[in-house]
Amino acid sequence: MKELYESGCMAADDKLRDKCGVAGVYFNRGKALAGADDCAADGTDETAGANAATIVYYALYSLQHRGQESAGIAVSDGTDVKVHKDMGLVSDVFTAENLAALRGHISIGHVRYATAGGCTIDNAQPFVNRFKLGSVAVAHNGQLVNYEQIREMLEETGSTFNSTSDTEVIVKLIAKSYRKGLERALTDTIQMIKGSFALCVMTENCLIGARDPNGIRPLCLGKLENGWMLASESCAIDAVNGEFVRDIHPGEIVIINDDGVLSFEFGEKTSKRSCIFEYVYFARPDSIIDQIAVEEARLRMGAMLAKESPVPADVVVGVPDSGLGAALGYSRESGVPYAMGIVKNKYIGRTFIAPTQKERENMVFVKLNALKSELSGKRVIVIDDSIVRGTTSRRLVQIVRRAGAREVHFRVSSPPVKFPCYFGIDTPKRAELISSAHDEEEICKEIGADSLAFLSADGMFEACRSCNPAQYGFCKGCFTGEYPISVPGELNGIRTR
Repeated sequence: MKELYESGCMAADDKLRDKCGVAGVYFNRGKALAGADDCAADGTDETAGANAATIVYYALYSLQHRGQESAGIAVSDGTDVKVHKDMGLVSDVFTAENLAALRGHISIGHVRYATAGGCTIDNAQPFVNRFKLGSVAVAHNGQLVNYEQIREMLEETGSTFNSTSDTEVIVKLIAKSYRKGLERALTDTIQMIKGSFALCVMTENCLIGARDPNGIRPLCLGKLENGWMLASESCAIDAVNGEFVRDIHPGEIVIINDDGVLSFEFGEKTSKRSCIFEYVYFARPDSIIDQIAVEEARLRMGAMLAKESPVPADVVVGVPDSGLGAALGYSRESGVPYAMGIVKNKYIGRTFIAPTQKERENMVFVKLNALKSELSGKRVIVIDDSIVRGTTSRRLVQIVRRAGAREVHFRVSSPPVKFPCYFGIDTPKRAELISSAHDEEEICKEIGADSLAFLSADGMFEACRSCNPAQYGFCKGCFTGEYPISVPGELNGIRTR
């Protein structure tokens, strides 16, 4: 295992972390797949089996940005469920040999960044529970706010746990009610858990997807040549040459088998509150989430920022990668020329070891550098997606000034982050969020910029809604402290970590 930072697997940079991604594939049995990696002699399910896990593998590659600490794939051949998971990137965890051993026509996969639970192999997903009525595997993106209460209840009735992950609670709940039938077990489980969840669930014979009633975490449905696919983002469906069908609705369960896709809703309808940070930072720019194209949303956030906070300048640059769309939008709206003024070292990943706080802060100098030819002697507007602790922003200003910039004006395409998240994002404690205790002028002085401005909350929401007027709500807890679900205090151990 690589170096752990502070009290867990803390990232070596200064960004919020979503972080999990899920994917699932169901292939109709008895139908050979075009382009299979290898063909069974009799042309039966073994061909489909090889491809189910392989397709999930490719999907996880495209979702790697959502989690870089562990990866896993579970597969069913109709009678048995197998799983392979380990710490590391998808390319670290899977080899041609262990992937070839995962044969079956149904598969689910997961990439993880630690939120609830620590960074250990015990918490890697998918989780598999085998019992006398069958087997169930679960991959979960999100976080439960009533995890501890449910775990305590299950332990009192004889359940044992091998991890500290809230996902294992979901597996145990499904198994506990499985005698009532799959649909009832799922409904009972989902009505009991509270928080955010996008689930891929697999039994020996079917693939299930479910999304929490508020739709906080994303999940979508795609069509494959001989089956169906679930994924956290549409880019994963594109990556395997599938056809994006639609988003899974908040409060919806879909059960996929040879008969197709069965959909039903559970519980009462609630207000949709999807995570706005999917559009600000988390999602890949080529994804579409809840009928909003992520890159288009970022372009419009940048344009709105230019309307709200113009400043005389010679050039606009974006912080790679998630600040680039907003920077281009700012440039188009303001008329200030756009330039690729900051370059990212794409080979810096989770293996970069920085044992001390000072070294972690200085990692920005290794990860990013400025182009003197674009910035020297100029008034520069730097666009980033967010400011968390402020350490990265301070180093960015230093990098741009070192390249010869005459002025550095820092603009942020989201409002100040003042509160922690409880729904599947790794957020520092409130005391560590620079905007929770400092105003804009103080932060500007702290990071060393000539000026600083954030996009307003109204401007951010308007930018997203303008991409899809039917989108009727976002979670804004990290900006305002107003959460779509009642959350516990930070002192009782549930805080996102």
